[in-house]
Amino acid sequence: MNQEQVPQDKENLNEGKLAKLYYATDKNGHYVKVNSIGWEPETVAMQQAWDVVNDDVKDALDLVIEGKASPLLFFIRKNIMNYSMVASYVGTIGLMVRLHCKPYFFKRLSQRQLEKYAYAFRITVDELTNIERLKKG
Repeated sequence: MNQEQVPQDKENLNEGKLAKLYYATDKNGHYVKVNSIGWEPETVAMQQAWDVVNDDVKDALDLVIEGKASPLLFFIRKNIMNYSMVASYVGTIGLMVRLHCKPYFFKRLSQRQLEKYAYAFRITVDELTNIERLKKG
């Protein structure tokens, strides 16, 4: 790709603040480093991926508000994590994390277990357990 052909999409998700380094050829055929702030296909694909993540987070929040899931599920989805990943942070197994995503089991967690989950998400125990705060947004 020629130096002049490196894509520069001003409508990217970074708003032009981050650049990627590409190698292109100059007029003499030598490789040179060229910054690109994105290109349209990449922007479209990333936007679609973020739409899926945002939908998952909203669905999890709806389940929490309806009382069908614990706040733990919301924070797992919000942080784009899975049960196994969270389990490794809190020192348990994925099955236990899955169970703790159910309100019945979440209500029975000890303060120490809640602290471990809160630490994994870099939030306070109050933020983890306060459903009213989640409802407000």
